[in-house]
Amino acid sequence: MAKVVGSVVSTQKDRSLVGRKLMIVQPVNSDGQAVRHEEVAADSVGAGIGEYVLLVRGAGARRATPEEIAKDVNDCSIVGIIDRFDK
Repeated sequence: MAKVVGSVVSTQKDRSLVGRKLMIVQPVNSDGQAVRHEEVAADSVGAGIGEYVLLVRGAGARRATPEEIAKDVNDCSIVGIIDRFDK
């Protein structure tokens, strides 16, 4: 889980990232408290700044893209927007 805290604009990037929105995310725990460091994630669901999101990493992140991209360099994807935390 993470909170979207910003976006990244990059005019020069790997071909597999062209047309994908890149967001800065801050991983959080179930209390919404920041853990670890910020990172960049490719957004596949249209998340906005301030929203809490679900992340996947590794092979799952590469499969989050609707179309099959050969040699996808993505290692972190936003795959869901969190409506609320229930404990």
